[in-house]
Amino acid sequence: MADNMNGLKRTHYCGEVDGIGSEVVVGGYVQKVRDLGNLIFIDLRDRTGIVQLAFNDNTARDIFEKAASCRAEFVLMAKGTVDERSSKNPDLKTGNIEITVTDLRILAKAQTPPFEIQNETRVNEELRLKYRFLDLRRQPLQQNIIMRHNIAKAAREYYYKNGFIEIETPMMMKSTPEGARDYLIPSRVHNGKFYALPQSPQIYKQLLMIAGMDKYIQLARCFRDEDLRADRQPEFTQIDIEMSFVDVEDILQSTEGFINYLFKDVLDIDIPVPLPRLTYTEAMNRYGSDKPDTRFGMEITDISDIVSSCGFGVFTSAIENGGSVRGIVAKNAVSVLTRKEIDKLTETAKGIGAKGLAYIRWNDDEPTCSFGKFMTPDEMKAILNALGCEKGDVALIVADKNKVTLPVLGALRLNVAKKLDIIPEGFNFLWITEFPFFEYDEENDTWVAMHHPFTMPMDDCLQYLDSAPEKVFAKAYDLVLNGVELSSGSIRITDYELQQKMFRALGLTEEEIEAKFGFLVEAYKYGAPPHGGLGIGLDRLSMIMCGCDSLRDVTAFPKVQNASELMSECPAAVDKESLDILGISIIEKEK
Repeated sequence: MADNMNGLKRTHYCGEVDGIGSEVVVGGYVQKVRDLGNLIFIDLRDRTGIVQLAFNDNTARDIFEKAASCRAEFVLMAKGTVDERSSKNPDLKTGNIEITVTDLRILAKAQTPPFEIQNETRVNEELRLKYRFLDLRRQPLQQNIIMRHNIAKAAREYYYKNGFIEIETPMMMKSTPEGARDYLIPSRVHNGKFYALPQSPQIYKQLLMIAGMDKYIQLARCFRDEDLRADRQPEFTQIDIEMSFVDVEDILQSTEGFINYLFKDVLDIDIPVPLPRLTYTEAMNRYGSDKPDTRFGMEITDISDIVSSCGFGVFTSAIENGGSVRGIVAKNAVSVLTRKEIDKLTETAKGIGAKGLAYIRWNDDEPTCSFGKFMTPDEMKAILNALGCEKGDVALIVADKNKVTLPVLGALRLNVAKKLDIIPEGFNFLWITEFPFFEYDEENDTWVAMHHPFTMPMDDCLQYLDSAPEKVFAKAYDLVLNGVELSSGSIRITDYELQQKMFRALGLTEEEIEAKFGFLVEAYKYGAPPHGGLGIGLDRLSMIMCGCDSLRDVTAFPKVQNASELMSECPAAVDKESLDILGISIIEKEK
């Protein structure tokens, strides 16, 4: 039988024991046992660190024998005196002391775990996720979870101090279009009808502004049924904000205040504000991305004017069809970007929409160029000068419509920078502003909204809503950190007539408007203050601040690629009786 805790009460966490000569009580998991015959040392671990327990000739025999029986991951409580450690460990916070134990309780024994609990591990991630409760005992993961807690705490502190009210919005709501598939919940009471889990609290937080709550915050749980990747989970948390009587500048400044407060409070790092800004158009033209990583250069250069009348048909036809010819230059890259590597980059470019990839590789006295035979010496010289390509450099060039050329070069830019290992450490924030309001859907030959339908167009663009959708830009903004989109937001439409016009511009019928947004449209009739907001991804922010590559490293119980959780084996089948109550039958899909 396991011991009990009677008479023992923890006084210190393992990593915080100090004060030589003092009596302490600690509790934790056995990290390691070293039995030297007449001496036994146990490393005891909790979420704050490790402390060494010492047992010697002066230890009561029953206590000594109990220590000898301990194994990895046993749960112990120990009482003893803090003494100076003879063989010190500079790698531990408590490496100068140990606890000479006078009382030891084995509170729980443990089987041999499927993998060793240690900071650095090469254990297969699938196995670690299957036993996530054990994986979470590792200090790096515990530190990540605690960091996430500290970020959430700082968010609440900052926004509370600035007059925001934390309000919970429903987890079960009406299904409304938000850009991804909803997770649906069948209703037992309303047979055949469904709730949806919120993709965001968008409509409710706007209703709160109409209700006069003025400044809202919520650490909101959101759900999107979409394919997963390293920076995406089906359920995630937003630091969700909405404010009344504000414009874009107010929201950006408030958010910058939070970022400045957060990084000082959690990491003791000063983030200078105001943060830099780029319009969407500038970001795409310079970096080929609306979430560019600007910690390094390699900006895109447009060489269309130089090659518009050259002898290379790939370039000239792209320009004649309304596209462009653009390139990036990787400085001093010839040793890394060999012909073989350029072939791989070409396949990458084709995989994301390009027809091919032209290149200049300047290794010898004269550059090697994939299209050189079509160029005159003067044209080649003009291209090299425009690109800033010199001996030792490699230039990569794409010719196509801008919607292909820019994102392909943006992706190649990141790919090459990682190969060259030129992306510096640090935290690089950037606002992206003035997003296009519409984007053209060639498949359906129509203009569709890039944002939710409550986003306010910029004032000087309203005249183009009906006549020239490509000229309409939104009062929308994204916050980017190290090339990752952290936040998206906008000023909202509050004028009833303008909202109706916007719905019509998006091709929604009166019936669709009423079915999807009727209650919000009705609310506008009773007066709505100007308002706007944004949602900051707590998970992504935590991932970057912790220096992790995946959201799984900052999520206690994450899903894997197919949206399942390996530990609990969800999603899982339910019994027929439960389905019958809901009026649901399962039709097996053909494999």
